Amino acid sequence: MTQVTSMRRRHKFNNRMTRIILLISFLFLFGRFVYSAIGAWYHHQDKVEAQQSSLSVDNNSR
Repeated sequence: MTQVTSMRRRHKFNNRMTRIILLISFLFLFGRFVYSAIGAWYHHQDKVEAQQSSLSVDNNSR
């Protein structure tokens, strides 16, 4: 009986550790997604500003 009880406890512990590791992995994945999305947005804004400034320089030179 004690062996069965210890196996159940070990199974619960393994299940809990698996969930914790998956949660941490998901948080890292979500954090990287947010970080890359913010970087992509700033990069897009820089490209738009550069394009607008080059268009304004072209219009002024005519």
